[in-house]
Amino acid sequence: MPAATNKDDLIAVTDKEYGKLEKLLETIDADFALEKDDEDTSIKDVIGHRAHWIELFLGWYNDGMAGKEVFFPAKGYKWSELKRYNGNLREQQANLSWNDVVQLLEQNHKKIRKFMEDHSDKELYGGPMKGANNDWTPGRWAEAAGPSHYRSAAKYLRARIRAQKK
Repeated sequence: MPAATNKDDLIAVTDKEYGKLEKLLETIDADFALEKDDEDTSIKDVIGHRAHWIELFLGWYNDGMAGKEVFFPAKGYKWSELKRYNGNLREQQANLSWNDVVQLLEQNHKKIRKFMEDHSDKELYGGPMKGANNDWTPGRWAEAAGPSHYRSAAKYLRARIRAQKK
């Protein structure tokens, strides 16, 4: 699926992918959400991760717009250290319940959706995101943090549901 190139398409793909994920989330009970897979990852971990990355994106955007240094993916980490970062994130979110994580995703979805609504086509797609040190626009970063992550989470959930039925 090609990346969105304007605000309307970005909002449409965000709504579509979140809607699909939301329907899947409604079918997951708390016990199943906490079960670890072969890689020691649970559905709860995946959903918490997706919620967190929305916060990261919004922080990157705000820091860049404020002229602050932007740390990708986060202060003290390089992109090559995502496995370590995600492991630390799972530890930080360990005390969250399944309901907490679902609510966090819902809240952060509303934040990124509002971000999209509050910015013009030019602000979203008129040039690279400040502080990102690459050619990606804020709209492209928002798509990566929102609907692209929703799509991959839904794919993971469907695979776990299929595996459970075997």
